[in-house]
Amino acid sequence: MISQKIRGLFKNFYFLFFLCFVLWMTIIDSNGFINRYRLSSKLSELNTQKEFYIKEIDKVSLDKEKFESDEELLEKYAREEYLMKKESEDIFYVIKE
Repeated sequence: MISQKIRGLFKNFYFLFFLCFVLWMTIIDSNGFINRYRLSSKLSELNTQKEFYIKEIDKVSLDKEKFESDEELLEKYAREEYLMKKESEDIFYVIKE
């Protein structure tokens, strides 16, 4: 009884067409369901990276404005981060053990 219904399904043209269509869309096609899922996950990852970089750009532009307006802050940053010095100065490194 059940095997006759299954055989009847596989003889039906529309069922076979639908089955082939589903296989094509999931596995073979470049715009298939699997590829769409991968692309949507990549898109969400890129959107989070975009938000992070927008925040970093805002942070850097605020720092830039501070450095352009305050010469002492710029000099302090250059001395601490890049170990810059004036010509008449000597720098001593203290290494903690």
